[in-house]
Amino acid sequence: MTVREIAALAHVSIGTVDRVIYRRGRVAAETKARIEAIIEKYRFTPNPIARRLKRNRPYRFCAFLPRRDQDAGYWGQALEGIQDGAEEIAPLGVSTEIIEYDRYSPEGIDRAAASLLADKPDGILLSPIMPGRMRGLIGDIRAAAVPYVFFDSDLPGIEPLCAIGQDSFRGGYLAGRLMRLLAGKTTSPVVVLDAHGEDYHITRRRDGFLRYAGELGISTVVREYSGYGEGEIAVGEIARLLDEHRRLAGMFVTNCMAYLAAEAARKQRRKRPFVLVGYDLIPKNRELLRTGEIGAIISQRPEKQGREALLSLFRHVVLEQPVPPKIDIPLDVYIKENIPGR
Repeated sequence: MTVREIAALAHVSIGTVDRVIYRRGRVAAETKARIEAIIEKYRFTPNPIARRLKRNRPYRFCAFLPRRDQDAGYWGQALEGIQDGAEEIAPLGVSTEIIEYDRYSPEGIDRAAASLLADKPDGILLSPIMPGRMRGLIGDIRAAAVPYVFFDSDLPGIEPLCAIGQDSFRGGYLAGRLMRLLAGKTTSPVVVLDAHGEDYHITRRRDGFLRYAGELGISTVVREYSGYGEGEIAVGEIARLLDEHRRLAGMFVTNCMAYLAAEAARKQRRKRPFVLVGYDLIPKNRELLRTGEIGAIISQRPEKQGREALLSLFRHVVLEQPVPPKIDIPLDVYIKENIPGR
């Protein structure tokens, strides 16, 4: 179906159909309804390239995310998905700008945020981690009337165009079930290492795990992990925790840092084995999963999330198609025997 064919069926000019499709100029209500009925019947979608030429301007999206090397490369995986999506829509006149910030530097975050809206983009994708800082930025984005999509996590009380991610509470509950399957029935405690506890999705993972543990009577110890980044300080902090709980049955790490707990146990020369369950199939976790030092990893497909976030903006802004308010990412579980790419 073409614009010319719609015009013929509606007995109007091509210009009249054009005004209805692109919402330009006045059209009699009866004529407009007749054209829209034909468009709906034949599921007509305007050509995005033609639309861009008519508007005589390109589209520009911005991806706002932590530096690709931070959190052991997790954000680099998300960036790969964004870049894949950007390559797909570039021929349609859409450019994608990547703005990376140091999530451990308040000043760096503020500088990057200031540049985000300096030249008003047509759409923004971001992960609402660190809600204390992100809420202000999101308020500025809303005030500028820029469509925005969340990926990786969500924030209660805020309604983006679309939120892409896992059900974090169910993910934590699943981690509890994995712990029970791998550690067996035990009276020894399990530690929940609450990393980045200010992030909403992290607290939901913790709460889900504690719900499962409470239902089965599993003894738990919650410890907020205060170390940021990687290195001896972080490993030392976890090693001290292991010293405090010598009869530990297992540990659930609520983010991608399970490899640090494995390293701490190795340096401590811990004789009593314990089960490690964590998140994200980053290279370091993948290798320790392969050696058995990590028992299970829940993956949240960061590449898929990044790509889908960008394409959701494209569908809404360029194609003017509806997008769902929520896209759920499956809770993928990896153990030693099913690591991809073996």
